[in-house]
Amino acid sequence: MADTVVMTAPRVRPRLGRDEWLMGGGLLALALYLAVTLLVPLVIMLAKSVQDREGAFVGLSNFAHYFTNPALSGAIGNSLWVSVLATLIVIALAFGYAYALTRGCIPFKGFFRLVAMAPLLAPSLLSAIALIYLFGNQGALKDWLFGESIYGPIGIVMGSVFWTFPHALIILITALSTADARLYEASESLGASRWRTFTTVTLPGARYGLISATFVVFTLVITDFGVPKVIGGQFNMLATDIYKQVVGQQNFQMGAVVSLVLLLPAVVAFFVERWAQTRQSSAVSSRAVPYRPKPRSARDLVLLGLVSVVAAMILGILGMAAFASLAKLWPYNLSLTLSHYDFSAADGGSWASYGNSIRLALYTAFFGSMIVFAGAYLVEKARVAQPLRTATHLLALIPMAVPGMVLGLAYIFFFNAPGNPLNFLYGSMAILVLATIAHFYTVSHLTALTALKQLDPEFESVSASLKTPFYRTLWRVTTPMCLPAILDIAIYFFINAMTTVSAVVFLYSPNTTLASVAVLNMDDAGDTAPAAAMAMLIVLTAGAVRLLHTALSHWLHRRTQGWRRGG
Repeated sequence: MADTVVMTAPRVRPRLGRDEWLMGGGLLALALYLAVTLLVPLVIMLAKSVQDREGAFVGLSNFAHYFTNPALSGAIGNSLWVSVLATLIVIALAFGYAYALTRGCIPFKGFFRLVAMAPLLAPSLLSAIALIYLFGNQGALKDWLFGESIYGPIGIVMGSVFWTFPHALIILITALSTADARLYEASESLGASRWRTFTTVTLPGARYGLISATFVVFTLVITDFGVPKVIGGQFNMLATDIYKQVVGQQNFQMGAVVSLVLLLPAVVAFFVERWAQTRQSSAVSSRAVPYRPKPRSARDLVLLGLVSVVAAMILGILGMAAFASLAKLWPYNLSLTLSHYDFSAADGGSWASYGNSIRLALYTAFFGSMIVFAGAYLVEKARVAQPLRTATHLLALIPMAVPGMVLGLAYIFFFNAPGNPLNFLYGSMAILVLATIAHFYTVSHLTALTALKQLDPEFESVSASLKTPFYRTLWRVTTPMCLPAILDIAIYFFINAMTTVSAVVFLYSPNTTLASVAVLNMDDAGDTAPAAAMAMLIVLTAGAVRLLHTALSHWLHRRTQGWRRGG
């Protein structure tokens, strides 16, 4: 019998169409952009940490010198215990506040929530300046600290609690808002006490939110530069040590070492926080019944007292900063004047700095929103180059774990290198925009992804069947449907660009000084009242833009989001 010969047809790889080529090219461009603005600078900074001042490789000797010098390594212990203490205080206050807003039946919930979000509009420096006016050597309430000095860990903890409080509150409100009423009904049917219900139902249901908020606040405190710089005195923290090494001693290699030390707890906290968010999303049942709190006079009175005290503290700090900017000569002449807003008379500040901040915020909001949304669209909707999509998404998550001080120093090493063709960007407004977009990229990227995941994939399928280019669908269908998210991304970039200090403190030039940096410089020069005035100007500007964003969002929602309301 003759052998049977089986012929196998060669596998034909489907040809890529124009859309696939364009999407693949867009993904590659986005990956290169993130590599240039984030990954490569960090790698170069890592290399600098194992070199001496002449650029010769010295291995781990810089790290050995750092850890064997108590004056330097002591900042690690200081940063850790201060960050832990501030985090515990913030989480306790924010959980009680969030519980009152979601599980209590208290009046004026909208007002209390609005007040709690106010610190988001201010640079972290503002709280430190206000605390000096309240509890400093000539402070209005200096006797309240029982002889202790506000300049040091006490001031750092108090200032950090103020500006990180709303970050924890947002997470905890979300966690407590997803309660299942059926669990509370079952607990009540079984005769469980209110305390037992709280410990067996409420706390377990919010545990991942608590974990997430804890590590977010810890990361914010340990990486903050503004509060310890203004009110820390001689108390060393890692973030201020980087500044001292780079600006004070021009020791960039040791600055790189401290940056990597600071990067480690931030990276650990980031991964734990991401794990907590993943577990939280998988713990919500599709059959859950929303929980409706019932009035209880004793509980609601306690919760109202708690939120009233916290809100009064927030308003007190903001009010003190505002009054300091208007008082003629603290504490001797308390008559009101606008002379402190004449920044030309102060060392380190000017109206040009405020104008530069407005430009930075507008450029960051505009270009950042475009880059982030287009990048998220490619990551979510592209059906080519799966490994490249995954790599790009991972690159987009890195900024969340990189402190602003670390990113700013990495930019010095990369963009200021003589052989770098991008060297012309150093000292310009463009590098400030790049650094700010990179620093706040992750949250914006995740916001855009969340909005895109809510859209039915059939839009792209129908467009492909009709031979419609993907970019036309993106422009005429996807973008209008995602406008609320795009506006949220824009306002997030704008406010953070107005208030950030750490990401830009190494990168500005005399022509690109920013308002937040001017606050720092004026405070250093002893012009504390003008520094308070500039900080309040930032708050007022961010607040006005936030109100404009709310009004525009409401108008666009009515005009373009009718499909969400159904027929």
